[in-house]
Amino acid sequence: MDGDLVSGPGSAAADRFVRAERALSAIGTTLDDRRTAAELAAFLVEEVCDSATVDLYGSQEGRREPGESLRPAAVAGRRDLLDSLGKGPRENVSVRALDAGHPITASFTPGRGTGLATLSVPLLTRNRVHGVALALRAGHLFDDDETAAVHYAARLTAAHLRHADDQREAGPRVWDLRKVLPAGPGRPRPDVDLATRWSPGPVGGHWCETVHLHSGRALLVAGDVMGHGLDAAVDMNAYRSLLRYIASTDLAPHGVLRRLDATMSTESGRRPATCLLALLDPAHGTALLAGAGHPPPVVVRADGTAAPVALPVGPPLGTGGSAYRAAGLPLAPDDTLVMFTYGLIGRRGEDVDTSLGRLAALRVRPGQDVGALLDELLDGIPGGAPGGAGAGRADDGIAVIAARPRPRP
Repeated sequence: MDGDLVSGPGSAAADRFVRAERALSAIGTTLDDRRTAAELAAFLVEEVCDSATVDLYGSQEGRREPGESLRPAAVAGRRDLLDSLGKGPRENVSVRALDAGHPITASFTPGRGTGLATLSVPLLTRNRVHGVALALRAGHLFDDDETAAVHYAARLTAAHLRHADDQREAGPRVWDLRKVLPAGPGRPRPDVDLATRWSPGPVGGHWCETVHLHSGRALLVAGDVMGHGLDAAVDMNAYRSLLRYIASTDLAPHGVLRRLDATMSTESGRRPATCLLALLDPAHGTALLAGAGHPPPVVVRADGTAAPVALPVGPPLGTGGSAYRAAGLPLAPDDTLVMFTYGLIGRRGEDVDTSLGRLAALRVRPGQDVGALLDELLDGIPGGAPGGAGAGRADDGIAVIAARPRPRP
């Protein structure tokens, strides 16, 4: 049998796959419900229909209940077709789809106008109803492939809406958790200037901190548990607690990562995490660094220029790889080491080297203290927020730590 008849280029199966890929790229770029609804409506108009509407239950302030009234969230395409169909028929087909729990097609001929085809699809996830999408066009009814495409896009949208709900519901609990176990630079040190900036973004497991060691050394930490939600935040604190204990045994950074990975990879259900460690020795003006799948740091020189630090690449923690190596870094007077989580530089669909290049291209005013330097650096990154808060990617938070050794007289 000729396989090209089934799955070759231009086949129905290939077209469905391409459509699904476009939906994945177009829908769910943020945690904002209205933005997600607008992305669904725009996708439907681009792919299968002349006009589309999306109605949602409730609002972003709380949990939706199916008994609430639907509220318009997005409209795309030809509004004249929506007007000619009328509010009553639109609501009727939407309610039918919600009652049935699956797509409903219908046709209308308003007055002496052109025949209109409608396809109404509920936005469903598990036991929660988020709303309904309506696709409308002039002419023939939607075929099976088009119905499947709309249904897939609606399910994808509902999954993003559910994820946004979960983030909002978990938020207060994570804030309480962070208050109990704060991640920050710790007490001041006479030989190191430290500053941190943190932007929560979605609930997750990003953190940075300093572990103070004997002989004036400090272990700088930046880490990020994969995924979002309360589970990621809980796992983050498990990694933090174990890391602080292992670091107290005075191992080198790559030794700390090996011990941490070996332990966490045996704990069932723990999420992997990326991590970057820098053992700072102010007395000698050096840092020893090791990374576990984490973006490398940058060094901001005394003249305000920045450059990324080349590091050996190691696997994320919790995967059982344990193949970590360290690299030494000399720090000149007034050099500032900046470590951060991926949310600071990451952009959807962009290579990490491009993201790092954008950060390295920034210039800051020489002679600033560490906190002011960090604020200016964050303000210069596209998507950042004034005052050094840094918005980063829409779907991730930020943790940043900067350190500048201060040699004693």
